[in-house]
Formats: sequence, structure tokens, C-alpha cells
Amino acid sequence: MELLDIVKEDGTPTGETVAREIAHQKGIRHRTSHVWLLRKKNGITQVLLQKRSLEKDSYPGCYDISSAGHIPAGDDFIQSALRELKEELGVSAAEEELIFCGCRQFEYREQFHGQEFWDNQVSNVYALWYDREAEAFTVQKSEVDSVLWMDWESCIDMVKHGKAPNCIWLKELEMVSSTIRF
Repeated sequence: MELLDIVKEDGTPTGETVAREIAHQKGIRHRTSHVWLLRKKNGITQVLLQKRSLEKDSYPGCYDISSAGHIPAGDDFIQSALRELKEELGVSAAEEELIFCGCRQFEYREQFHGQEFWDNQVSNVYALWYDREAEAFTVQKSEVDSVLWMDWESCIDMVKHGKAPNCIWLKELEMVSSTIRF
């Protein structure tokens, strides 16, 4: 059972924990870390997107953030971001390489696999410049089906107009683009 810290709106732990499954059944606020991998290719900024495994409990088979994950109870945002990068993509990075883009709180309710999924997150969003061809990533098959590099503007267009199944929030892309110089 994965335990998460219950947190206030600003992401500060309350001292209580909750099982991940219960957090998503009852909409209990918890923390996640999101990392967007970026590179320049032929002078154009690209973003690495992961295609979520069909077995995921939310948004199966959809394009998503390069790397993201829940923060286990007692861990912090950066520690979790670095761990998820390694687990999901085989990427080793140092804390000082992560570029903080902001913190956002959001909540949504959806149905997946016939079950209600109620997410209530406080997420720290980071960017990481990292140039490696898509086929060179070591993906965690239980989490990630595949990865692909997409031009930044094409990604924004895909999200704005629903051109491919995705669970990317436009607000988060705007956070990254307002922090990073392309």
C-alpha cells in the first residue's frame, strides 16, 4: 500500500497520511511532482511526452507529462521528481538541473475502468533540458507504453484542440513556457 501525505492547499503536510487508493476515492489532497523534458532540435524546442500504459488507473493510453508521480509520505517534491525520472524513463539527473516552473493546485473527477477517480493534487512543476533520442529511454512498462518528442508548438496545439488523447493541462504548459527561454 502506497501512503501519501495529506496536505494543505499550499502543499504543506498536515501530519496525516492516506493510502493512495483512498485519496483517489475520496478526493483527499496530496502531492505530486511533474517534470517536463525539453531539448532543442534544429533550432526548435521539443518536449518529451509519455504515452501512459493501458493499465494505468487514470487516463490509460493518453499522452502525458514526460515524468510525473505521487510523492510518498515523508518524501519531498524534488526527491520524488528525481526518483520518478529514474524509474519511468531511466534518466539520472541532479537536483540543480531541475528548473522550478511553479506550483499548482487542481482537482478533477472522472471515470476510468468503471470506477470513479477523484484527484486533488498540489503539484510542483519542473523542466529539465535533456537531449536523448526517444528509443534510448528505458521506459517502465507498467507505467509508460512509449515516449515521443514533439515540437513545443505542436504539443500546445494538440492540447488546445484535442488532436490526440491526452491528459495534459494547458495551464501547466503555460507555466513551463513562462519560465523557460525557448
